[in-house]
Amino acid sequence: MSPEELHLQMRNLREDDYPQLKLLMDSVYDDIGGAWEQHTIRKLITEFPEGQICLEDGGKIVGVALTVKVTYDRFSNPHRYDDLLGKKETILNEKDGDALYGLDVLIHPEYRGYRLGRRLYDARKELCMQHNLKAILAGGRIVNYHKYAKEMTASQYLEKVHRREIYDPILTFQLANDFSVKRLLGKYLPEDKKSKGYATLLEWNNFLYEASDTFINSRSRNVRVGAVQWQMRTVDSVEQMLRQVEYFVDALSSYKSDFALFPEFFNAPLMGLTDQSQQMEAIRFLAGFTERFKREMSQMAVSYNVNIITGSMPLLEGDSLYNVSYLCHRDGTVNEQRKLHITPHEKSDWVIEGGDKVAVFQTDAGRVGILICYDVEFPELGRLMAEEGLEILFVPFWTDTRNAYLRVRHCAQARAVENECYVVICGSVGNLPEVESLDVQYAQSSVFSPSDFAFPHDAVMSETTPNTEMLMFSDLNLDELRYLHNEGSVTNLKDRRTDLYDVTRKFNF
Repeated sequence: MSPEELHLQMRNLREDDYPQLKLLMDSVYDDIGGAWEQHTIRKLITEFPEGQICLEDGGKIVGVALTVKVTYDRFSNPHRYDDLLGKKETILNEKDGDALYGLDVLIHPEYRGYRLGRRLYDARKELCMQHNLKAILAGGRIVNYHKYAKEMTASQYLEKVHRREIYDPILTFQLANDFSVKRLLGKYLPEDKKSKGYATLLEWNNFLYEASDTFINSRSRNVRVGAVQWQMRTVDSVEQMLRQVEYFVDALSSYKSDFALFPEFFNAPLMGLTDQSQQMEAIRFLAGFTERFKREMSQMAVSYNVNIITGSMPLLEGDSLYNVSYLCHRDGTVNEQRKLHITPHEKSDWVIEGGDKVAVFQTDAGRVGILICYDVEFPELGRLMAEEGLEILFVPFWTDTRNAYLRVRHCAQARAVENECYVVICGSVGNLPEVESLDVQYAQSSVFSPSDFAFPHDAVMSETTPNTEMLMFSDLNLDELRYLHNEGSVTNLKDRRTDLYDVTRKFNF
């Protein structure tokens, strides 16, 4: 039969399909008893209609997948096929089960070679995700084992199939469809002579599964980030600058942003309020306002219901000066991330020291991290954060020229690709000649994504007009990251050769 002659349609089984289903099951399962009784199929269709799927070609049923709900903790452990059965060959379907159990997948012999089994498996996976269930479990026959039973154990057979030294039509297919073998089940189906009674306990994990059972506790996987491409301007007082900050926070909140990002050293114009002949004294003067900015921006985060990344500010501890960014959660919690890698200018003119740890923070809108400007140019930091489940990386920066900006931009985009996360960069613009170090600014704030089909073709979600004060918004789907981690064209995080190399840390998260 040529592909041009096919007219395939997928739908749920109906009770009046039973005569065709019986013919198919009798043909495929002639060695283990053939078809289920009609009352068995009727009960499945009545209790869990979405789980009974068929493929038809011009009205002829050519493929079937039968599925029930089960309790994961029960059936992810050793069991037998009989544990799925009730009286009179009924199949037990647990209405409140938290996993699917794959009973049967059958393809008509004349329709093999068209990958119809994959369609049915994909439909099961979609069903599992739609119902927010933990996993798909199945007991898989190893139908070629009888050919090798005299020369190897069932466990050895599984290993050789896994290494593709032996072909098993069922197990090889299941492994190709992202199922993993949890364990070998003995006496699973004693009448299965081809498998010598053995079966594999197979599992496919739903990477979108969310355990939250209430609306209040559940977390949206769609996140809106906002960034302020900040204009450096002369200010007369701290109060004037804080009013400007609140204006932007209010605007971002009005657009329902989950995050508001400010640039590195965005409040540096305050240095214009003091003598700048000594740059080290000027930056320490600026550090005198940091606690107030932290406190008031934290209050804004609560009042305007938006998580605020405060760009960065100088922090004086004893005689040591640090470059610090604060994450002000909208529940009132505050975290900090210090800049680890200090630029030559910061070292020589301001005598800033580097921090000693990098962290990933759990927020109500995802797991986020902060790398301040120069830090994003060191790939080890992003990799450590990715290992802790990073979803969104925020990079407040301050660059004077376009080539300096491009270092930050290109490295940030690389972090998004290699760590399969979103990266938001935000800088300041405008020239302020009367303040030392603010005479030249260059920025184009942007949001970068991984580079795959689910994302923009150039992996840029959003970007501003260069060197213009403005707000930037971007909606990020965190579920797309989870798809990417498991089913991307490439899977960078999964495919790293940790047997050859690794990134180690000298601190605890």
